[in-house]
Amino acid sequence: MKMLQAPESVLAEHYQDLRRKPFYPALIRYMSSGPVVAMVWEGYNVVRASRAMIGHTDSAEAAPGTIRGDFSVHISRNVIHASDSVEGAQREIQLWFQSSELVSWADGGQHSSIHSA
Repeated sequence: MKMLQAPESVLAEHYQDLRRKPFYPALIRYMSSGPVVAMVWEGYNVVRASRAMIGHTDSAEAAPGTIRGDFSVHISRNVIHASDSVEGAQREIQLWFQSSELVSWADGGQHSSIHSA
């Protein structure tokens, strides 16, 4: 986890698929207007689990108890981003983090009850 002022070049790469959308300039302005906190999460079904905790992209559709449902006021200010796939996460991790900033953790073969069938 780290807090940083996102460079416009990183934001442009992160949101490259939205470049042709009419809201793209406003998105880049908003995302570069203050610090962001970037995190890498790992764990069992982490993409699916994180997206469930975060909630629907449109805060009006996000369920209460989710981050967006409780803290977002508008789709353009949805307060949090989550990768939509493992491949997307790998691309975004490389974009936002140097390899020296990542900590690898293993549980030494111990499995908690949350992973038991």
